[in-house]
Amino acid sequence: MPGFSLGTAARSAGYRLRGFDSVGSTNAEALAAAAAGDPGGVWFAARQQTAGRGRRGRQWESPEGNLAATLLIAPDVDPTLAATLGFVAGVALNRALGHMLPQGAVKLGIDGADGTVGDMPARIALKWPNDVLADGAKLAGILLEGQIAADGRQAVAIGFGVNVVAAPSGLPYPATSLADLGVRHSAEMVFAALSECWVDAFRLWNDGAGMEAILQEWRAAAAGIGAPVAVNQNGAVLRGIFETIDGSGRLIVRAPDNRRIAITAGDVHFGATASARS
Repeated sequence: MPGFSLGTAARSAGYRLRGFDSVGSTNAEALAAAAAGDPGGVWFAARQQTAGRGRRGRQWESPEGNLAATLLIAPDVDPTLAATLGFVAGVALNRALGHMLPQGAVKLGIDGADGTVGDMPARIALKWPNDVLADGAKLAGILLEGQIAADGRQAVAIGFGVNVVAAPSGLPYPATSLADLGVRHSAEMVFAALSECWVDAFRLWNDGAGMEAILQEWRAAAAGIGAPVAVNQNGAVLRGIFETIDGSGRLIVRAPDNRRIAITAGDVHFGATASARS
């Protein structure tokens, strides 16, 4: 096995690990394992993905040295509640990455996409629904996929992609990497921290009973709350003020006519001149 290892708490909690130097897609590996009868509780981690994917089938570029990791679990909860695991994943990844970035001067976030810790700006921020930003640029993404396992249970693959050594080029939005930010950690080190932080975040979620606590932490780290926002939903653009994330995890936008509109999916852009580029 490549040099991936689980954190102490993850090992104690009974999680398993399959590590790769290179793989097509860690999410695909996880879903194949579920179809073959794996009961879940297993991580798939790789230093390179050759066929990674993001939301809506988009390609996720992951050169050698970046982290691609997927956790396969089979939660015994309603599918609607299982979908909130994306917020658990965001909290866990935010905790892991936040510990790795040096503190100090914080650059102005792109398009006003700044997070805060208390009243102070934070280098790491969560962008609804599934991105992690550093100094306003995309550092990591999360992808949830589900299917019915061989035994009839609901299987959920929670994929994490972290730009460790390099950020993809040619994107329609700013992106960065840990290396760009002066952090020289390896993919293996990032994974060990993520696996550790996942244990506490998942325990806090507690099969959905702790969802409000998860959302409180997610909101506290959220980018753009109170700022102008544009949401592109299949070409239709809604502009307004990003007011909050509600108890179901929906983005709440205050429209110019003062209506509060709940968004369940869409591409989000911040700032007074928020555009709706996808």
